[in-house]
Amino acid sequence: MVGTKKILIFIFVFTGLFFCAGYAGVPGKKVEGIGNEKLIADFILANVIRLYDVPEHGLLSETYPVNPNQKVNYLAEGSTQKQKQEVSFLWPYSGVISGTVALYALTKEQKYLDLMEKRLLPGLEKYLDRSRQPGGYQSYPTFAGRSDRFYDDNVWLALDFCSLYASTKNKRYLDNAVETYDFVYSGWDGSLNGGIYWCEQKKTSKNTCSNAPSAVLGARLYQLTGDEKFLSRAIETYLWTKKNLWDPADFVYWDNVALNGDIDKRKYTYNSGQMIEAGVLLFQLTGDKEYLVDAQKTASGVYQHFTTIESTVTGSKVFYPDSPWFNVILFRGLKALFLVDGNGKFVQAMMENAHYAWNNTADENNLLGKSWSEKSTQPYKWLLDNACMIELFAELADTHKRSD
Repeated sequence: MVGTKKILIFIFVFTGLFFCAGYAGVPGKKVEGIGNEKLIADFILANVIRLYDVPEHGLLSETYPVNPNQKVNYLAEGSTQKQKQEVSFLWPYSGVISGTVALYALTKEQKYLDLMEKRLLPGLEKYLDRSRQPGGYQSYPTFAGRSDRFYDDNVWLALDFCSLYASTKNKRYLDNAVETYDFVYSGWDGSLNGGIYWCEQKKTSKNTCSNAPSAVLGARLYQLTGDEKFLSRAIETYLWTKKNLWDPADFVYWDNVALNGDIDKRKYTYNSGQMIEAGVLLFQLTGDKEYLVDAQKTASGVYQHFTTIESTVTGSKVFYPDSPWFNVILFRGLKALFLVDGNGKFVQAMMENAHYAWNNTADENNLLGKSWSEKSTQPYKWLLDNACMIELFAELADTHKRSD
């Protein structure tokens, strides 16, 4: 790929020391610097496991420090709020799994697989509800009773299982992915001529966040199994999402469509990111260049729609919005596109954001808030805002590796 290595290299002042943190006790000294992304990801993972640990449940807390009045704002309207939450909801917990999976895929170091198999996956089982069929992961552990099951929560896990299977060749992870896929597609019906709902118990809308990653999942399962049913369903899901939720004005995706046909035109980076990744995968699998053109249009549209120039202590810089996990999911698509077309503009901006945030906005506990451009004044740091950075730095390291 001509020039791709040069595209990814930009000036950065190196500080910090090489250190590979373990998973017991205090992580080593904070690491910074371009080229040290794997070490940074490792440090953040060790720090997250240490600070958010809830040993009595073998799980993690929603925030650090624990907020005694915690109320989450990301459940479906009407969902029961768990009172006196002892541990995190599934979504933030899954972010730690995604980061660990990415680190293992990058390094094949046994410590990451051990963390997955001895700690994180046993914890994940506490969210699994097979009393309702098909089995799927609910939003809060089953020890607190039944909770709503979100199709998008399950898609992210299924994608992680696909990556684990690709890295380990352990068939139980493929089986996990297929079982979770079956739950996700139990959310597809004929209303609106197809599409997957957001929440099993609140079937009021069909969302990009449940359909776009499902198209990615089908493509991934086809790559892993060769079973045509996964590819055909991926194409069907992709086309449904494009038809119903693609804004033709800027090629960025809207959030959802209600059953009465009303479109919620809010836009979030991760929705478009997953359609970019789906488009790249379907182009690679089918050879149909229209998918690639779609992905390129959406990547450009996302950059124009979302990025802003912010003043910082080191000068004005381009930033993606204050939604770290959404941006990391966007990066999945931008990375996939970069590895095909070699346009490094979008991934370079994300790389600069990640390093600036890590170097300049972390608090005294080396935790980040929602903003990548300024220090956070949030008293309680959300697990997901930090867990997602494990994945981002691991994927940045992989991007360097593949472009060398």
